[in-house]
Amino acid sequence: MAPFVKTLPRQVDPRKFAQQGITLRGNIAVSALSRVAQAVVESDSKVNVDLVFGIDNEGRKTLSGTAQANLQVTCQRCLEPMALEVGSTLSLAVVWDEEHAAKLPKSLDPWILEEGAADLYEIIEEELLLNLPMVSYHEDACVDQAVFSVGDDSIEPETKPNPFQVLEQLKGSPK
Repeated sequence: MAPFVKTLPRQVDPRKFAQQGITLRGNIAVSALSRVAQAVVESDSKVNVDLVFGIDNEGRKTLSGTAQANLQVTCQRCLEPMALEVGSTLSLAVVWDEEHAAKLPKSLDPWILEEGAADLYEIIEEELLLNLPMVSYHEDACVDQAVFSVGDDSIEPETKPNPFQVLEQLKGSPK
């Protein structure tokens, strides 16, 4: 596979690109994707993107392709950085509104846009965020299991006096 060396443009006209059958291959700096950059330890990596704009058999303007990145995230067990490969497969249809989006087949996700240019980075960022795991941790045991003990069983819990004990005595005493 050829290396990704070209930085993708941020603003594109998806409908025009679909009419022309444009293919985009390049990369996006993670630092340019603010929400992804907040979710990772280091934001100096790149997202490799391969996109194809086109028109399907039904006449819908589509965007398909992949976005992949090797990100450094925090392991939730040991709180140390770890490498995480995140990938997304895009299969979108460019639509005008929610009404058109509701008519799409399940195989296509809607990309609701008005006329003109759209932020390509935004859709790539959304796709990557959807594919980030909720909790990241190393495959191997990175924390000793002894750390997860629940306490010393030899210590008995401290008993406190029952505040209702006085009521019990009153209830049992004759009038």
